[in-house]
Formats: sequence, C-alpha cells, structure tokens
Amino acid sequence: MNNIFIDVDYAQIYKHGQKIGGDVFLLSRNPDSNQIVCTLSDGLGSGVKANVLASLTAHMAHKLSFSPISLSHSAEIIMDTLPVCKERKISYSTFTIADIHYKENMSNINVRLVEYDNPLSLRFSGAERITWERDKNELQRKGAFKKEIVQYSTFDMEIGERLIMFSDGVSQAGLGKSLPLGWRLGGVESFVKDLIAKEPDISSRELSSAIVQKANSLDGMCSKDDITAVVVYIRRPRKTLIVTGPPFTKESDEILGEKIRAFDGRKIVSGGTTALIVSRLFNAKISVDLSCWSPDVPPASRMDGIDLVTEGMLTLSQVANVLEKKIPVASLPNNPVKKFVEILLDSDQIHFIVGTKINEAHQDPNIPVEIGIRRTIIGRLRSALENIYLKETSQEYL
Repeated sequence: MNNIFIDVDYAQIYKHGQKIGGDVFLLSRNPDSNQIVCTLSDGLGSGVKANVLASLTAHMAHKLSFSPISLSHSAEIIMDTLPVCKERKISYSTFTIADIHYKENMSNINVRLVEYDNPLSLRFSGAERITWERDKNELQRKGAFKKEIVQYSTFDMEIGERLIMFSDGVSQAGLGKSLPLGWRLGGVESFVKDLIAKEPDISSRELSSAIVQKANSLDGMCSKDDITAVVVYIRRPRKTLIVTGPPFTKESDEILGEKIRAFDGRKIVSGGTTALIVSRLFNAKISVDLSCWSPDVPPASRMDGIDLVTEGMLTLSQVANVLEKKIPVASLPNNPVKKFVEILLDSDQIHFIVGTKINEAHQDPNIPVEIGIRRTIIGRLRSALENIYLKETSQEYL
C-alpha cells in the first residue's frame, strides 16, 4: 500500500421538510487509470424535480470525466444538454467537477477542476488558504438571458492540502436571519481556517460534517436549502488491522502475534476464539465492555493493546450490511457494530488477517447463510470499503 492517501468524503442535509435532496454528489475511482472523479451538482429548487435534474447532470459529468474527451469539452456538452428554465432564463442545475489523476506511488496528484455556477471551491495548505488562477469560458445558450461562465483550472496537490467544494446552501446559510447577506465565501473560509488550526489532522468526513452542521445552525437548524460540502484531503494514511478467525495450525499462533505487534495502526480482533488466542499471546486479560450494548449483537470486550474486540461472524455480517447500505453512523445504536464502522470510516488502509481453521460452531444448518462463511463476509467488507468509500484494503490468510 502507498504512503499517501487521497481522503474524499462529503456531508449533506436536505432542505427542511424535504425527504429527497436537490444536491447530488457522486464519487468514483478507476484504479486502472489512477483516477478519482468527484461531481457535485445542485438542481434548481428542491425536492424531486431538483434531484432529477441534479442527478442527470452529475451522472453525465461523471461519465464524461472518465471518457477520453477533455474536461473542457465535456463541460460544453453538459451545458448544451442542460435545459434552461423558461421563467427564470437560468440553467436547471449547476455543477463542480474535480477530476483527480495520480501516479502509481501516489506522487504528482493533479486536479482538473470545472466550476459552473456553484460557489467557488476553496483550497488550503494546512490552515492557510491557497489562491490559484482560473480560466473562464463564456457560453451563450439558447433560451438563456445572459452568457454563462464556466471556470477551468488545473493544479497539483501536496500532502497536507485540502480542496473544499460546496453548494450554495452553505454559502447562503443564515441569509436574512443570523447573517443579512448569508455566510458567504469569506465566512466559510474563516470557519475552515479556524477549525483546521485547532484540529490539523481533521479528516474529510469530520470537516465536511462540521461545515454542514455550522451552515444548518446559521439557518436556525431549519435549513432553507439543500446543504452539501465535499472535502478532498491529501495525507498520510490511517491504518487498521482486522484479525478474524484462528490460524489453521496452532504453530501459526506465534506468527499471528508477531504480525499484530508489528502493525502500526489501530487493531480489531473479531471472534471469541481469536480473542482468546491473542489474549494468550499478549498475556492480556479480556473483560466484557457493557458500555456499548444492544440485543442485536453480542457486547464488545476490552483487551490491552487492542482497540476493539468483538464477536465474529454476526458482528462482521452486520458491519458489512451497514457499509453496503450506507447507513449513517449517527443512526446506529450504541453497540460494537457502530464502534467497528466508526473505526473503518476513520481509516484509509485496512488489512485483514483471516484465519483458515474451520469453526465447528458454524456448521449448524440453522445458522443463516450470510454468517456461515468468513471469507465471503470479508469479501463483502472489502468490496464495500473499496467501491463505496474508496478505502484501500489488503488480505492474507493464516
């Protein structure tokens, strides 16, 4: 795994009273071309109509960004395709596209940015804002009352730098209420600068959530528009080791202990038998942790040197379900599944050590199929982490 990680995440709150958002964010990675594409589109108005228009724009932009067509030409195609509101004579949706390219070793991270009618993106190196030049292209579309400006820029990003994109629900937060002219770009910049200064290593997930929550508070906790913030952060990876299942032979127990001791990062042990082996190897006591408990999953345990100790198959299966369905962490009950998911989402590189000894307890035909095969569940976890959350994963058997 690389020693540099591109951390991309977003947070979103719908307009108060709406059950569907008019802002749409898409995130995809193509490992074959070493490319990550982030697309944020804001549909005119709110609700279903805005969502359909924003979804159309975002998916079109996303597909074109992965095509051989240049990003500037792609933007023109999107603009020509987007309808114009007959009454307001403005586009039905706006968009920001960040097309990120990198080399195999994560060096030379280059960003191609296209911005159309969304608030201008912000860049930071640490807590200091970075300014850069943008090229402007004026387009006159049929039905529009004025020429529209699409802005293009290209820049390299280094470790410690962040790119922040957001919809006008952020920049206009507090408009006519706590702030007569809204939060505006300067207010967002000051908030982000102060937050990074206090928490230099704040993750993209935490920073985007903080921006959205602040915007919502400026609206009096009654959002007047869809609020979306996206953060791209270049940093050293946060690593997690997940050990599940006893090794195939007892002689391999010591090898497992050496791997756990040598790992530089957070450590999770999943499975009762596995926990007993690690406890013996580390000469550490296991105690039940009743601070996070629910009737749906066995409680976690505590062990010195290990960040989280859980039951095996049932817990792993539920973690996989949460990740696959993209269930918000805040909505989860306070149990080991929530703790497990929080650690995974705060990690960039996850390494699995999977024991291959057959556990006779899982041969009962009455046990559900989805928790019957450890390797299948690990496969689901890795797929969700890589494809949905753009994490890097690896696996070895013991």
